[in-house]
Amino acid sequence: MFKTLYQVGLITQFVTKIFPLVDACLTSWLTSLDYCPSEKLKGQALASISLKRFHAQGGSIYALYPGVRQEPLIRFIVALQTISDYLDNLCDRAGYFGPEAFERLHLAMLDAVGLNTQKFIPSAPYYAFYPVKDDGGYLVNLVTACREELAKFPNYRLAEGHILQLVRLYSNLQVFKHTYPEKREKLLSEWIKPKLIHYPDLTTWEYAAATGSTLGVFMLAALASLNKVSLDELEKTKQAYFPWICSLHIMLDYFIDQEEDKTASDFNFVSYYKDQEECSSRLVFLLRKAKQEARTLPNSLFHLTVIDGLLALYLSDPKALQGTTLEVTRALLQEGGAKAKKLHKICLFLRQKSII
Repeated sequence: MFKTLYQVGLITQFVTKIFPLVDACLTSWLTSLDYCPSEKLKGQALASISLKRFHAQGGSIYALYPGVRQEPLIRFIVALQTISDYLDNLCDRAGYFGPEAFERLHLAMLDAVGLNTQKFIPSAPYYAFYPVKDDGGYLVNLVTACREELAKFPNYRLAEGHILQLVRLYSNLQVFKHTYPEKREKLLSEWIKPKLIHYPDLTTWEYAAATGSTLGVFMLAALASLNKVSLDELEKTKQAYFPWICSLHIMLDYFIDQEEDKTASDFNFVSYYKDQEECSSRLVFLLRKAKQEARTLPNSLFHLTVIDGLLALYLSDPKALQGTTLEVTRALLQEGGAKAKKLHKICLFLRQKSII
């Protein structure tokens, strides 16, 4: 009973308190685009915010972790997620495939979390190899906003190395995933293969999915905002999130996007499962491992609620409730248990009201 009340209370705070703060941050970034000279860059930036708003909303659940500095953390999460979604659009929707351009653009992600100098100077011109360049300072301003918030966190220096490691993995994935279609699979496979030595229970594409999640970064940033945190807690949290919780997160995202990715000829990691039966068994395995790892952490109920929330959010999408995906959705909710099913019903209601 206590666990159910905790989860419902957390989601209530999330929707009533956190969502408005996230929306205010996103509105501010939308307004700043009035000064973007390039219509192409402006269009991609506007689309990334309007169509991927739920990414920033979802990531901001970590503002409810006990003891965090709430508003600075939300401003950081929204700014970093906005960079991520904007760059994803630039790499995915512009009809351009040059890896050198994508690598340079993603230096912005590393600059956003690497506080190696007090005065921020971009490590390189981000648009140097990209065909369109003048964003009116939009990307640099996002990077600066991330750095300003992180500088307020008492223990960011303890977490910085772990966060940089995850952001490097994320950035490398984006470069390989968006390059020339005929080269993507080989490059990704070659990059990931040596890393699987440490994770023999994962497939290549499940590991790739883990590198594509920002949840580990956000959780580590939340811990860094606390007045007191240990190196051991940071290390254990990173190990729980990467690869397990992060892999589940992105595989659920790909799971609901299978058909539209097939239509658009986009990369989809779930498509590498041989059939729906394998898809179901592997996603259930990732769910079990994610929950197993979450139970080892301080405030484990918070992390378990995040996992149940991932199930509820993605599996309440209409795309998860039709055709061949429905059986996999049912299997995952069954494995998730009563609390995941309750959150799923809440998400269905929130979708009906266009709140998410």
